[in-house]
Formats: sequence, structure tokens, C-alpha cells
Amino acid sequence: MENSSKIPVGILGATGSVGQKFISLLANHPWFEIAEVAASERSAGKTYKQAVNWVLSSPLPEFVGELTVQECEPNLKSKIIFSGLDSGVAGLIEEAFAKKGYFVVSNSKNHRMDKDVPLLVPEINADHLELIKIQNYNGGCIVTNPNCSTIGMVLALKPLHDNFGLEAVNVVTMQALSGAGYPGVASLDIIDNVIPFISGEEPKLESEPLKILGILDKDHIQNVDIKISAQCNRVAVVDGHLECVQVKLKKKATKEEIISIWRKFSAEPQKYNLPTAPLNPIYYFDEEKYPQPRIHRDLDKGMAASVGRLREDNLFDFKFVVLSHNTNRGAAGGAILCAELMKAKGYI
Repeated sequence: MENSSKIPVGILGATGSVGQKFISLLANHPWFEIAEVAASERSAGKTYKQAVNWVLSSPLPEFVGELTVQECEPNLKSKIIFSGLDSGVAGLIEEAFAKKGYFVVSNSKNHRMDKDVPLLVPEINADHLELIKIQNYNGGCIVTNPNCSTIGMVLALKPLHDNFGLEAVNVVTMQALSGAGYPGVASLDIIDNVIPFISGEEPKLESEPLKILGILDKDHIQNVDIKISAQCNRVAVVDGHLECVQVKLKKKATKEEIISIWRKFSAEPQKYNLPTAPLNPIYYFDEEKYPQPRIHRDLDKGMAASVGRLREDNLFDFKFVVLSHNTNRGAAGGAILCAELMKAKGYI
């Protein structure tokens, strides 16, 4: 695409940690162009570079720094809106935009479990986008991506569910600090420590996969019947959620069969060659010490799930480790991929 043909987009919550990630990933996007940034009243009216405390290692794009921050009100010119808003305010603001005809792609939790809102992982449930057609938003819509810890796990579970069926899943997470936003967890709480609690995280990890792996039934999603138990921990890693997963399957499978289907797994984002899509959604590592956050979180644009240590389990059938980048795949990058899929399939 030439610059003049790029689609203008707006970013809500643009000064926050997820908003900054949106800006970093969209700055040179081949389809989308950052046209507007919006944030809280205290930031509105300032240039973005005056309003933001830029915390990413990549530099703030100059053209974005010169944009004037607007309030989060549905009078933006861009029709595609990426929301990195805090969940305390996201719900009503996103609804207001959708009712004014905007396409809202949200990283916030507020609308994820709404009956008519797709909880989208493009490689898993692209057909759930049909729910947009029954939303009562005057031509606008809301699409959400899941919790950051959910995404890596469901990418690994999808091929198992399709090929062997899933009865039960147990997962223990070791989640990165960036998942808490900025300034996040106090240094004296996390240095030389692990915090075995993340507010609201375990219920999301136990409920969201049921909708994502569910079946579209006309005007709603029929949740899949899988028992999921989750325990979530915050660890002193900057980026990358590592999860230890146990699965009970409905059909017998061998280790070799499972690894083979993971390595062959591909879906609509790969078929459409979407700009943010990984070449391979899942990478399986034979090395017994892999995957590791520092080594593998940025694999394939930080958009792939890295899986390893598959072995038989004494309580369940199999156990393995999965790693995903929580702010790329699990937040801004995942939401951008949702918008790319919507464009490729004609919803935008």
C-alpha cells in the first residue's frame, strides 16, 4: 500500500503502557496509519511527547510525538479505534464509540464476555467475527482480544482440542512484570520474590478459553465443555508469560503426534499473510530447557507461541510449557492482528 491509501486509526489510552505498544507496532504498519491519539483529560490538549512518559526501548516516533492528544470522546475522524484504556473506564467509552459507528478493537476486559462480542484469537476462532452482524451499535462494533495469559495457552490448546478433544486443563503461570502496566509492581515487592496472586487473573484464564474454543451458534457462542484450573504468579521477568500446562485428552495421542500437529498448525492469518501474523503460530522446541522468556519472547515478531517440554503426565495425559510475549501477542499486537483479519475478511 502507498502511504496515501493507508487507513487512519485512532488510539484510546494512548499514553498508557498498552497505548505505547500500539504506537510502536503501528508506526510503520503497511495498512494502518496513526492519525489520532486520545487519553485522559489531564493529557488532552498537550502534544503527545509532552503528555507521555515513554517507557519502551524503541524510540517514540517523531510524527506521533507532535500529535495533539484528544479526549476519549467519539468525535475522532478515524473509524478504526484501538483501545488500550484501563478497564475502570473502558466499558462505557468503547460503547459510546461503537454507537457512533466506530470499529473498536479493544485490549480491555470489559466486553470480552458479552454475548455478541467476539473474543478473538485470529488463528483460532475467525468465524466468531460473524457476531459483529448482530451487534446493535448503529454500524459500529466492538471486538476484543483475550487476556494476555490466555492467548499463549489457547494457541497451544487449539490443535489438541481439534485433533484429540480436551477434557481438563491445569495451568500454572509465571507472568511478566509488563503485564501489570506502568509503573506496575513495586520493586521491593518483586525483587528476590514471586507474588502468587494477580487480581482477577485466574478467573479470566479459567473462563475465556471456553468462549474462544466454543462454537458459533447463530447469535451466540456455545462454550466448549472443558474443566480448567489456573494458578497465576507474578515473577521478575520484564516481558513474556511462561505457563506450565497439563491436559487430559478425550482420545489417545502419542507425543510424536502432538508435536507434529503443533508444528503443522496454520490458520487464516497465515493464509491471508497478514502483516502482524507470525509465519508459524506455534514453534516446538526439542531442547529440554526451552522455551525461555529472554531467548524466545521475540520469536517471529513476538507473535508466536513457543512450546516445549512435552511429556506424559501421571495425573493428566500430557504436560508441557508454553511461552508468549504478553504485550505483543498478548495485548497490542494481538489486537492489531484482529483488525487486520477484519480488513482481510471484509468486516472493515
